[in-house]
Amino acid sequence: MLEKYDAAIESWIEETVSHGDDDALFASGYLQGHIAVVLAELEVEAEQGIDALDAKVANCLTLANEELNDDDYQLVTQAWQQLRGRIVSAAA
Repeated sequence: MLEKYDAAIESWIEETVSHGDDDALFASGYLQGHIAVVLAELEVEAEQGIDALDAKVANCLTLANEELNDDDYQLVTQAWQQLRGRIVSAAA
């Protein structure tokens, strides 16, 4: 399962780097670091489904809400929704 997540993430990042604007690049870069940590955590856990991924990313987004200004936080949450859709499609 994690391999599918990773492939979807890499594809999304490559697409964003190739075609995204500065805001998309910022949000994808910010998420990339957090998602790498989340995937590493999931590797050692029994539950690796989308619900586990969502829960861990939600924790990351809570941290992001404290670190980022409102506009940047909005960019990151929108980017997560796009990436999540890509992951769900790849895992199906």
